[in-house]
Amino acid sequence: MTTQIEAAPLAVPPAHTQRSPAYFAWRRFVANKAAVAGGAVLAIIVLAAILAPLFTKTDPSAQAYLTQSLAFPSAEFWFGVDDLGRDFFTRVVYGARVSLSIGFAAATCSLLIGIPIGAVAGYFGGKIDWFIMRVIEIFSVVPPLLAAMLLGALTGGGYLTIIIIASAFGWFGVCLLVRAQVKAFREKEFVRAARALGASPWYILRRHLIPNSLSPIIVGFVLSMPGAMMLEASLSFLGIGVAPPTPSWGQMINVGINFMFFYWHMAVFPTAALAITVLATTLFGDGLRDALDPTLKGR
Repeated sequence: MTTQIEAAPLAVPPAHTQRSPAYFAWRRFVANKAAVAGGAVLAIIVLAAILAPLFTKTDPSAQAYLTQSLAFPSAEFWFGVDDLGRDFFTRVVYGARVSLSIGFAAATCSLLIGIPIGAVAGYFGGKIDWFIMRVIEIFSVVPPLLAAMLLGALTGGGYLTIIIIASAFGWFGVCLLVRAQVKAFREKEFVRAARALGASPWYILRRHLIPNSLSPIIVGFVLSMPGAMMLEASLSFLGIGVAPPTPSWGQMINVGINFMFFYWHMAVFPTAALAITVLATTLFGDGLRDALDPTLKGR
């Protein structure tokens, strides 16, 4: 007597259990505690800058407390009062608007410059790529701060000048990321198929290669913000950045240095605000890089 043993059917995971790449990227990001902490701190700073009028006492330029100038931090004045009778907490919070807006604007301009140049260099190669790489090498060897000081002194500084200077020295980082990604994808099957169907190089770049470079573009955007914020603080510290009375962390640090030995709060709070913001943005950007490109993890 023979018995037949029926083979058990292979288990096929249901469709709803299949995960997208975005899901795994999110899992990798959440697993990075430093990146999550950096993102949370950055979100708080951004919300504080946007909602500043709702929880600050006065206008940041209002000299409403002249009789209490240089008062130390207290329950009434959380960060004290500056030398001109202005609530220092209010000025530090409004200073976040300047730093974050310059960082965001400069990073956006860097993308607008770096993406098309990097895509063209990566796709066409040859002499075009050689020329673009030589231009990048020239920008790479010029110290950004020294060049920014020269241009700032010639133009008188200001908000728009800082954005232009930061963009001029931030685009090539994005360019190199996009160039590498486009070079890696330009010989893939879907690009060859589009080329065989008669698609133009510009159509392939616009519809296929640049969208597939979204991950390094996002990372490049986030990581270019700290450099722009530090450049603004450096120029404002030297007196050729954002002009007073607009609150700027670099400008406040410059003034606070004169009072450092007697009124410590004048320099400590804007310095801490700048350091925390730059650190949070850098940690968040590093976490995005590791989440979107897991091959870089552990390097």
